[in-house]
Amino acid sequence: MNAKVYDEKAEKLFPAPSLPPTALCPQRWPGCSLESSIAMRHVLIDNHTRYHIFFNNTKFHNHITHRALAIYALGGSGTVIEALYKQDSKSQRAAFVSPHPITAQNFVDHLGDENYYEAYTTFFAKAIEEKGTSATLDEFIFSEKYNFRPGRVAESQPEMLYRFVDGVMHSLIHCGYGVEFGLKGMLAEGLSLAAMHDIHAPGFLPPSMFVAQPSDGTGAMMNSFASLVLDSQSPATPLKAPSGQDTHAFSILARVLKDPSLAPKGPFRFNKQYPDTLVAHGDRIREYVQEWTIDLSKPGEIERKMEECIWTSSVIYALGGWKNGFTADFFLMHMVTSSIFLPSLIAYLSPRTQALLLRAYLSGVVAWFVACGCPPLNFKSFFESTPTVPNPPNSPAVPPVEGIPAQDAQAPNPFLPLIQSSIMHPNDHHTKIQRAFAHFSTIYGARPKGYFAGTELDGAEELDGSLFVRAAILTADYLGWVREGEEMRMWSLKGFCE
Repeated sequence: MNAKVYDEKAEKLFPAPSLPPTALCPQRWPGCSLESSIAMRHVLIDNHTRYHIFFNNTKFHNHITHRALAIYALGGSGTVIEALYKQDSKSQRAAFVSPHPITAQNFVDHLGDENYYEAYTTFFAKAIEEKGTSATLDEFIFSEKYNFRPGRVAESQPEMLYRFVDGVMHSLIHCGYGVEFGLKGMLAEGLSLAAMHDIHAPGFLPPSMFVAQPSDGTGAMMNSFASLVLDSQSPATPLKAPSGQDTHAFSILARVLKDPSLAPKGPFRFNKQYPDTLVAHGDRIREYVQEWTIDLSKPGEIERKMEECIWTSSVIYALGGWKNGFTADFFLMHMVTSSIFLPSLIAYLSPRTQALLLRAYLSGVVAWFVACGCPPLNFKSFFESTPTVPNPPNSPAVPPVEGIPAQDAQAPNPFLPLIQSSIMHPNDHHTKIQRAFAHFSTIYGARPKGYFAGTELDGAEELDGSLFVRAAILTADYLGWVREGEEMRMWSLKGFCE
């Protein structure tokens, strides 16, 4: 494949993807090449130039670059990246120039208006170039100024952090790709996408979140996530188990599950379910999430609390979908595919904004759990009934090996057939969730049974690091092993409200 020539602006916004910022971020799989790097840049620049961030008038997200980057990270070839991009591009809307530029003076005036996507993207690209990634995120997502301003009515507040975790986490995901792969253009697009989201429940993330506390200062800087990479303790080695003074994210889930006021009241209503849930239950959800403790004075606290968010997202997807078989829920799936970007985003934030991100993120995860019907989490049944080795159809016979069960010999690394199949699956989300589960298995797969016994969540003592491979296998079985000859099946869009 010949290298393409781009203009200077595109060259700066979309260089060749870089390595991830820290050791706890997803690492690149073997297979990356000059060919795949060239193809990846073409996809990023072509999408940026030709397509809007929404592919219809209902604000459904254009995330075709997400699958392309996931395939690139998993070692997919340039040919595969280009071909699947062409398929995914067929349903996109053309890009267009905004009515006028966005400036610091009119920034708030056009929030939520998709006609200004191009203008906000240009604004954020300039901010990133001038201020850098960390300062741009700190100012436009986490500062009090860009969330709540004196004198403005509740309905007209900017609330950029709310917008960042709204839209089934797609702005967070888009920005996450930007910081993981060193792509300023992706970060600018993701921030602009946040500006396009609407506020369904003003104050769900309240003004009090953005008032600096004495414990938020630079004295806590040594507890920052970035410093953890230099620690001698391996991320796969269990940290100190949850203590009685600590409120674990699982304990928040337990309290939500026991609250009858949050039980589903009717059928799942697709586009209206999440905003209706926030309007009806936002105050109650916020109260629960505020009980979640983040103590920046404790060494390793951000790493520990980030891990809680990752486990919580994976548990509600995997165990929430487990009842007389498995149902792969479309919305809870996004909690998994977004949580993979927490390490990359946190690497660019100060301790105060790290804590803000995690609390806002958990607020969104719990809200989606409630919106999907608070499905019961039966740990014992799940771990007694689900496989840890995949069984793809039409697999070639493997000669027997003494002492190794036939299924283990067929898939000695269970994630290899899962990843190979997901790359070629017609559904663009399949690759992304399997990449997430593979990464979580890498860093948390050694967590032992009983590690979560100290939380309030019934049955959590049964949980161990095999959750991720079990969830990956269930997902592959549910969506179909298309590469291996099965028919494709789609995600469930029904929630668990009935």
